[in-house]
Amino acid sequence: MNRPARVVAQSTTSDSTHGMTLLRDPLLNKGTAFTEAERAALGLRGLLPPCVLTMETQAQRVLTNLRALPTDLEKYVALNALHDRNEALFFRVVVDNIDEIQPIIYTPTVGLACQKYGLIFQRPRGMFISSRDRGQIADILKNWPYPAKLIVVTDGERILGLGDLGANGMGIPVGKLSLYSACAGVHPEACLPIVLDVGTNNEELLSDPYYLGLRERRLAGEAYDSFVDEFMTAARKTFPGVLIQFEDFANHSAFKLLHKYRDETCVFNDDIQGTAAVALAGLFSALRVSGGKLRDQRILFLGAGEAATGIADLVVSAMMAEGASEAEALRRNWLVDSRGLVVSGRDGLHGHKLRYAHKDQAPITDFLTAIKTLKPTAIIGVAAVGGAFTPDVLKAMAELNEQPIVFALSNPTSKAECSAEDAYRYTEGRALFACGSPYDPVKLNGRTFVPRQGNNSYIFPGVGLGVIASRSRLVTDEMFMAAAHTLADCVGKEDLDQGSLYPALPRIREVSARIAAAVADVAYQRGLADGPAPNDVKALVQSQMYEPKY
Repeated sequence: MNRPARVVAQSTTSDSTHGMTLLRDPLLNKGTAFTEAERAALGLRGLLPPCVLTMETQAQRVLTNLRALPTDLEKYVALNALHDRNEALFFRVVVDNIDEIQPIIYTPTVGLACQKYGLIFQRPRGMFISSRDRGQIADILKNWPYPAKLIVVTDGERILGLGDLGANGMGIPVGKLSLYSACAGVHPEACLPIVLDVGTNNEELLSDPYYLGLRERRLAGEAYDSFVDEFMTAARKTFPGVLIQFEDFANHSAFKLLHKYRDETCVFNDDIQGTAAVALAGLFSALRVSGGKLRDQRILFLGAGEAATGIADLVVSAMMAEGASEAEALRRNWLVDSRGLVVSGRDGLHGHKLRYAHKDQAPITDFLTAIKTLKPTAIIGVAAVGGAFTPDVLKAMAELNEQPIVFALSNPTSKAECSAEDAYRYTEGRALFACGSPYDPVKLNGRTFVPRQGNNSYIFPGVGLGVIASRSRLVTDEMFMAAAHTLADCVGKEDLDQGSLYPALPRIREVSARIAAAVADVAYQRGLADGPAPNDVKALVQSQMYEPKY
């Protein structure tokens, strides 16, 4: 009998894998689901208890144990251990229970897991490339045993809204790639999480006895740039055609790296571009309820970093697609940072803010006054300032708008600008609300609202799948625009009627397939794909989606 195959035929694992080695390979291990015949052929007799269980029974056992654990962090650790033992079973559990499991393996729990990374560490996953490895990165990448098609990389300087977590940031690439496989069917064998450990300026971590990263200050300037450049060159050479996703870099690095590499290699920044697409899709959905046009909206952002300017840039492009001039579109998007409203002439403005530093507007130092002065139709929070959308802010939006658009997108939950309950209560149930962290349904005045996350997991898995399926040479803004329109098109009337601006999460694989097909279409139309367009792009995409089963 042949060895158990991985789900795709292109598996690189040796045909000689058997016995204990097989049980310790998470991509091949089936645990107690190995049949009697497989156990005899693969040297497993005596290494497993005699009962043969189905995957369904195994999954139910996992869920029973998981639900008995008292905290989400303990559940995260348990799921991480399963991931390290049996990939197919892990992803079966995630796919079939996405509403329950995604908040554990990703936001909001992953934030706490990153903070506690050294304490809960059990087994390495992915690759840690440190600044001490300069000059040897190409050789180090060759240690990875699989032909990666997708890399998610961070330097850990701005993990969610939690700041510099250094090497502890590995939880983010691991979590993102888990969602790639669960939500879009990118095969786990093709996924490589990487931390570029260039040190940390977090004093608490530097003195933490369990911290596993370099205990030195962050690399900066030319030394940092050359280190990242060496990594990019080595990654593209080791894994030809690989898609590289930049994740949770600080603003000063994120914009620079994206602009440096986006026109020459297959890269994107999820914090800038993925966040933009999911927010734009939410705006499209909200306007289906309110009846307005995007080009007529006035949007005020709390935040002026990668997320805010990324969203604003894509919104400007969408407004222009509706007929607005660039100047008109820009004037309808305003930023508030830690020093107040971003306006022309203010000292110390960074490059990415200058496009939105409007003239003929006096400085305003607080968000509520900015609302009363600019009279926005939508507020979007991406500054990781918990509670910033105060009752007074929400009431002001409700006074100005029949159906105010309120997006509290910062995560984890402790950084959310407001809760779903507050958003509905202080707008008398009129808010068109989206959140960055999960909230339970809210009952108000005899109506039940079902808020849904404006989570990047609606966007980046489908974008990545589309790029990989078409073998696109680049990732473009047009692809993210297509992804935003497609996501909005997946929202049904029944969703909107209950206040949901995004589709139900259990539909995520269907949504990701549609987004992937739209992204691949752009790649074929713009001559970026490797080869001619197939007759059925969606069928091509679906044929490449990993299904976790034995």
